[in-house]
Amino acid sequence: MGLQFDSFVLAASTAALSDEPAAREHADAIEFRMDLADEPLAALEDYDGQLPILATNRARWEGGEAEDDGRLEALAEATAFDAVVAIDVELESILGEETDAVLETARDRDVSIVASAHDFEGTPPRKEMVRTLTEAGKYADVAKLAVTAESTAETLALLSATEQLTAHGDAVATMAMGEVGSHTRAVAPVYGSKIGYAPVDPSEATAPGQYDLETLAELVARLE
Repeated sequence: MGLQFDSFVLAASTAALSDEPAAREHADAIEFRMDLADEPLAALEDYDGQLPILATNRARWEGGEAEDDGRLEALAEATAFDAVVAIDVELESILGEETDAVLETARDRDVSIVASAHDFEGTPPRKEMVRTLTEAGKYADVAKLAVTAESTAETLALLSATEQLTAHGDAVATMAMGEVGSHTRAVAPVYGSKIGYAPVDPSEATAPGQYDLETLAELVARLE
């Protein structure tokens, strides 16, 4: 069974599955950054942890380290491991029609799909954010959007879009990167965001503005 998003899922982001024991107390899942790991498929084969895995093999052009050659094939291979209950695929890849095989493989193996989009330059207008999330939701169980906020007005626009789509019945995960938007990682779940990401070790943040895992878990719990 794929990862269920009936309620908020806090994912501990890491390139080392050996971090899993330290994440158990606060996380609901592990986001395994395959693109940052030396031998990701071997690590998955050796994994004997308790937390389910959301596998991400982020492309360089979307802020990751994975080269395009073999990237999606490795992600498809990851779905064969029982611990992998969800995968993250970039919306841009999906719209480029290069992901049919990995999406079909995931569906066949009952692995959930997160379709993601990242804007490292700024925050699009609210209507554009709604369109992006709506489009991503056509292909996935959860539509993810991460933007870079430069003002509180932009964070409000993101939270408003999150609330609108949630009220419509769509499953979305949203966050604003950077210092101005860091609080959205704790607040967005109040407006319906289904996934949060945090490093086990604060020094190993995989995106700007992330709280450490324990802090984010405490903040989300207080606001629920």
